[in-house]
Amino acid sequence: MKLHYLNSLFLLVIILDLSTNIYGLSSQLVPKKILKPLLPPPEALLSIGHYHGTCPDAEGIISQKVAAWIKKDPTLAPSIIRLHFHDCAIRGCDASILLNHLGSERKAFESRSLRGFQLIDEIKVELEKRCPRTVSCADILTAAARDATILAGGPFWEVPFGRKDGKISLAKEANLVPQGHENITGLIGFFQERGLDMLDLVTLSGSHTIGRSTCYSVMNRIYNFNGTGKPDPSLSIYYLKMLRKRCKKDLDLVHLDVITPRTFDTTYYTNLKRKVGLLSTDQLLFSDVRTGPFVEAFATQPFLFTSQFAVSMVKLGNVQVLTRPNEGEIRVNCNYVNHV
Repeated sequence: MKLHYLNSLFLLVIILDLSTNIYGLSSQLVPKKILKPLLPPPEALLSIGHYHGTCPDAEGIISQKVAAWIKKDPTLAPSIIRLHFHDCAIRGCDASILLNHLGSERKAFESRSLRGFQLIDEIKVELEKRCPRTVSCADILTAAARDATILAGGPFWEVPFGRKDGKISLAKEANLVPQGHENITGLIGFFQERGLDMLDLVTLSGSHTIGRSTCYSVMNRIYNFNGTGKPDPSLSIYYLKMLRKRCKKDLDLVHLDVITPRTFDTTYYTNLKRKVGLLSTDQLLFSDVRTGPFVEAFATQPFLFTSQFAVSMVKLGNVQVLTRPNEGEIRVNCNYVNHV
């Protein structure tokens, strides 16, 4: 049977070949469509060894500076991770959040509580002394976020380098970054538009295991949820009372993880099961059937979370990177685009 099938297939090929010649369309004369070579995705041009020949001490300098600053102020660790997320969320990981001019993302209302700019500036000054016009601000911020994670007790991962810095930064685009009141469908869509999936959403939200938020993000939740004049019913009553005591003004600060706020662990996920997630977007991750299973898995398997966090952070750092010859620049000063 198998031999019969192969013979039939062989005959079919011969018939098709003969038919082209019968109608004057010799296979040698039929014009072939010229296909343009497919370009690799931008992130494929990144590499772990990008600076090995041009600035071999780059990673070491970044790591030392981050460690020195966080030793003086441990609250800076989550701030650097957050700054990196805000950068990658708008126009990709191109250091557009660092541009400091009127009308930039950095000047937007949504960016008012971002911190860590001075640390990045100090790293850049040192790198310009060692390797002028070589290490991009986008790469500095990406590596600094990795080092901040490690210092907070999180996992290590290799950072691929080679990003260039963008030249455009618009304040009006800063409101695209999730603010803690979106629904899960909106968050999933936001992540998918940037090449990230549901697993990345739940994993990267786990960075809320450390750090603080302004009370502005939760005022509606504790006093007037969805315009009802009542608090969010998904909040633990004890947690609600605590938040009302601590949140007297919009700019008051409250820990994202009420149990272990300074430790990089999976308590953030167990908090969601106890109804003590700070942001409504946090709590919805547990209650939504699409994301809830990931929360359950991370809450009970810490190693699963830390290993996936490293994977998802690499993916975040690869979002819409500028790597081609005609894209971006290596800024001399992270606050401003280069002068021609």
